[in-house]
Amino acid sequence: MWNGIIEKYREFLPVTSRTPIVSLSEGNTPLVRAGSLSELLGHEVYLKCEGLNPTGSFKDRGMTLAVSKAKEAGAKIILCASTGNTSASAAAYAAKAGIRCVVLIPKGAVALGKLSQAIVHAAQVIAVDGNFDKALGIVREIAQRAPVTLVNSVNPFRLEGQKTASFEICDQLGGHAPDYQVIPVGNAGNITAYWKGYREYKSKGRVSSLPVLLGFQAEGAAPIVRKKIVLKPRTVATAIKIGNPASWKSAEEARDASKGLIDMVTDREILDAYRLLASKEGVFVEPASAASVAGLLKLKRTSFFKKAAKRSVIVCILTGHGLKDPGSALIGVKKPNTVRADIRAVLKAMDL
Repeated sequence: MWNGIIEKYREFLPVTSRTPIVSLSEGNTPLVRAGSLSELLGHEVYLKCEGLNPTGSFKDRGMTLAVSKAKEAGAKIILCASTGNTSASAAAYAAKAGIRCVVLIPKGAVALGKLSQAIVHAAQVIAVDGNFDKALGIVREIAQRAPVTLVNSVNPFRLEGQKTASFEICDQLGGHAPDYQVIPVGNAGNITAYWKGYREYKSKGRVSSLPVLLGFQAEGAAPIVRKKIVLKPRTVATAIKIGNPASWKSAEEARDASKGLIDMVTDREILDAYRLLASKEGVFVEPASAASVAGLLKLKRTSFFKKAAKRSVIVCILTGHGLKDPGSALIGVKKPNTVRADIRAVLKAMDL
C-alpha cells in the first residue's frame, strides 16, 4: 500500500517520530514511455506525469512535508502566493491538517480550475492588483511580521519534498538516472529540488550517474535566460508566468553542475507541444507542463541530441494536469458540428 512520499523516502527527509505526517498519498506518479516522441527523437523518451498527484500537480510533494513540519511546529495559519497550483495544494493539505490557509493570487491571472480548488478547500483567497512576484514579496514580508508559516518554495521543506520525484524516476528506471531530464522553469524551485535529489541518491549509491538538466522558461517570462528580472511577464503558461524566480541562483547552480542549460520556448511552441502530447501520447497537461516537451523539440531542431553517442534516456517532467486549465484546450479549436439525431446523419458526418 502506498502511504505517500514521506513514508516511502523517510530516510532522505527531515522528519522524526514527532512529526505528524499530513499526507494525501502523493507521489508514485507514472513514468510513461512516449512512443511518438521516442520515434521522432531517436532516443527513449519518458513522461513523468506529476499531474496525477492528489491536487493535480507536483506541488503536493513539497506541500506534504511543508504542512507536516508546520503542524509539528504548532502553526495555526499557512500562507502562500500562487499562480494557482501552490494555492490548490496548500489549501488541500491545510484542510487535511486542520490548519487555516490564506493564499494571495495575481488578479485575473489564475486559471479557474486552480482557483476553484483553493476555494472548495475553504482557503481564504485574496487577489492582489499585481503579478506573482509582487504577491510573493507581500507574503514574505507578512511571514516576517505575523505568526504565519510561509509555504512557498522559499520554505526549504518544500524542496525537500519535491526532490522525491527524482528518487521515483531512478527507481522506475531500475536504479538508473536518466541521461537527460527536461523540465519547465518558473519559480525555479523544482529544477533545484530534482538536482538535489539526484545528488543524494548518487551519494547513497542508489544510482551511479547524474543526468544533464535541461530547463525551459516561456519566452515572455524568461528572466534566467535574459539575465534580468522581467517586470511584466506574459505567457499562456500561467504556472510559469514569473519574472523574478525565488530559486534563481540555485537553478543556475543546478544547470551548471549538471552541464545542462536553461533556455526559452515561445507560446506557440508550448501550445504545439501541448496538442502533440494530447493527440499522440494520450496525455493531457496544463500548458506550463508542455514547456518541457516544447524545449525537447526545440533541441531536436538544433541537433542538440546528435552529440549523444548512444540512444539516450530522456525524461520530460509534466508538472500539472490539463484539467487545471481546460480553457487552453479550446484555443483555436472549432466547435463540434451539430447534426440531426439519426444514424444516417451521423454516418455522413463520419464520412462512412
